[in-house]
Amino acid sequence: MSFQDFRDGIVSPDLQAIAAHWDAARGTKRMPAWSDIDPVAIGRRLRYVWAWKYERETGDFINRLAGDEIVRAFGKSPRGRKMTEFFAPDTYSAFLPWHQRVVLEPAFLHGSGKVYSRVERNFTGERIMLPLSEDGDSGDGVLGATVYLASAGVGAATSFDGEKLDFYPLD
Repeated sequence: MSFQDFRDGIVSPDLQAIAAHWDAARGTKRMPAWSDIDPVAIGRRLRYVWAWKYERETGDFINRLAGDEIVRAFGKSPRGRKMTEFFAPDTYSAFLPWHQRVVLEPAFLHGSGKVYSRVERNFTGERIMLPLSEDGDSGDGVLGATVYLASAGVGAATSFDGEKLDFYPLD
């Protein structure tokens, strides 16, 4: 599989554009660095974007960015906080392996369905996760984006199985 296979599976035009920006930002490198990501190029789609820096020493992630729609979905901002501090333990134990896989393999993640069921939000949507790397080769962060429809409201989700996940190895 390849980046193109990953991108072909994305339905949302906003997420397709964010993935295309990631691909352009990496240029000839295997992965782009955080500094290669251009908020101006992402434009109005920045509201869906979130990013975590991976700390190899602790195995945890620290949030770098959470767009307005992400903060709205959670009801608070993760900015500058460790993943272990931001998420409840059961949510953290679900999300951590996804992030580690994206960074350490590295890989791409595409998710669809009830994207916020783990935080008691019955929002249907789509998410992507892409690896970042300061040296262009070894993953050290995640650039993600999530789009969702909030019509079902808060507290309606009861299942942790509401999202279908697909991982694609980085080519």
